[in-house]
Amino acid sequence: MRILALDVGQRRIGLAISDPLGITAQGLPTLERRNLRADMAALGAVARDHGVSLVLLGYPLHMSGRESAQAEKVKEFAAAIERHLGLPTRLWDERLTTVEASRVLRESGIGQQKRARAIDRLSAVLILQGYLDSQP
Repeated sequence: MRILALDVGQRRIGLAISDPLGITAQGLPTLERRNLRADMAALGAVARDHGVSLVLLGYPLHMSGRESAQAEKVKEFAAAIERHLGLPTRLWDERLTTVEASRVLRESGIGQQKRARAIDRLSAVLILQGYLDSQP
């Protein structure tokens, strides 16, 4: 069972895929968003190419645990994935994921321009790895 993780933003979607055993997460190229139809087509192709059986979406909650405005959009996007791709989805608390991804990239010495392009992918990797590590 392979899991596709998404860090859904307004302009880009960071992608990560689990290995077939569900132990590690690897980043995939970031998807530049255009419209819902194009997003679903691109995600459907990734899911088919990798044999995905679950789509995990980062769920952006406030530090208090309350839903953010983006959290509602992520829930709607998850419903669209289930409707258009026929794949089950799961929401995963992503609090501080972007902060951690920024810190890791900054400490790695990557330039600011490359860091901006890599942050969505690394966020998706961190979301997926956190989920995988939580599984029994």
